[in-house]
Amino acid sequence: MGVKIHFIGIGGIGVSALAQYYLSKGDEVSGSDLVVSEITEMLAGKGTKIKIGKHSARNVPNDAKMVVYSPAVEVSNPEYKKAKTRKMKLRSYPEALGELTKKYFTIAVSGAHGKSTTTALISLILTKAGLDPTVIVGTKIKEFDNTNFRSGKSKYLVIEADEFNASFLNYWPKIIVLTNIEREHLDFYKNLENIMKTFDKYISHLPEDGVLVANADDENIIKLKMQKVQRPFKIENYSLKQIEAEELKKIMQIPGRHNLANALAALAVARFLGIKDKTSFSALSKYQGAWRRFDLKETEISGKKITLVSDYGHHPTEIKVTLQAAREKFPHKKIWCVFQPHQFQRTFYLFDEFVKVFQNSPVDMAIITDIYSVAGRESAKIKRKANSRKLVKAIGKPTVIYIKKDKIKNYLKNNLEDGQVLLIMGAGDIYELSKNL
Repeated sequence: MGVKIHFIGIGGIGVSALAQYYLSKGDEVSGSDLVVSEITEMLAGKGTKIKIGKHSARNVPNDAKMVVYSPAVEVSNPEYKKAKTRKMKLRSYPEALGELTKKYFTIAVSGAHGKSTTTALISLILTKAGLDPTVIVGTKIKEFDNTNFRSGKSKYLVIEADEFNASFLNYWPKIIVLTNIEREHLDFYKNLENIMKTFDKYISHLPEDGVLVANADDENIIKLKMQKVQRPFKIENYSLKQIEAEELKKIMQIPGRHNLANALAALAVARFLGIKDKTSFSALSKYQGAWRRFDLKETEISGKKITLVSDYGHHPTEIKVTLQAAREKFPHKKIWCVFQPHQFQRTFYLFDEFVKVFQNSPVDMAIITDIYSVAGRESAKIKRKANSRKLVKAIGKPTVIYIKKDKIKNYLKNNLEDGQVLLIMGAGDIYELSKNL
């Protein structure tokens, strides 16, 4: 039997993947979370002892060898305090994952957008090529039995490396994939200059025999590469201008130029590892998409046949490319979008970008509902300044309206027509609406 490891906030999309890693190694895993979710139920089904509800010191086994906590957990948390008092090995999720990156040949995927999809695509290519990777990804992947983890027996570890709170500075990869750099998480970074400095520090973690796989179409990545710094590692570029982009467009099941870019990034990694293009193209053509990443289902609402698309997009750039992908996929259909802004801070800092995206949106009708508040990451001052009604008023289009979340279902039932497309977007709890429909 392995050692006992306890996870505080085990339902988190990253923390839960790490919990599965230790389960796969034969360790005894326990955890706690405030609410039941699909993820906690999946973990319980795999033999994890999970306590749901208010956190309590009693949840932490007295003989736990390590306690891993979600970045959302505060130092006043009773489980955190017990681990600290008992001098147990205490690690944040990024710190615990960082220790693993040193033990493996780690391929880390970073950037403001496209991380989960690119991580999944790289993982599928490596799996098809027989390289048997271990994978930790920030979403559920259909090809991994609908989980966010794959257990492999080789030296390869593929991870989604998030820039939130500079988490990725804990990681020491051999390959870094950089999809894009943009103004995001401004409650932490304040401005683009700080984001650029942190990404620069992160890529300096690459060893001399490492490689940076970089999106050559991204302005901020170009600026980062042009800095007069001696880079001991190799840089491999990818771009939508590559001839392979046209070939991939014909075979990919997931729509949008942003997904072509993600596939080209995965192809660049595969080529660096000596994987034949035939293997890569075959794996890329079979990818069915991830949970809440343009997740498409046919359904009936009040007897009318509707194409329902669920998507995690919550940054203006993600919304823009997803709406464009929807129009590209359904050129002649009427498209509705329901959007739940995620976090008051993001809505406030990127207000003008959100306005612009919806003013120039290619969809026929958009409903914006109240902002999903993120516990522990909101400022009371900003909460007073940002709201969805203000956003809709600033957009100023009759085809963009505000509706309270609990009223949306009935509105859709009464107004959607047969054959239309309904796109439900946001990183909060709005996906429950797609489940209800």
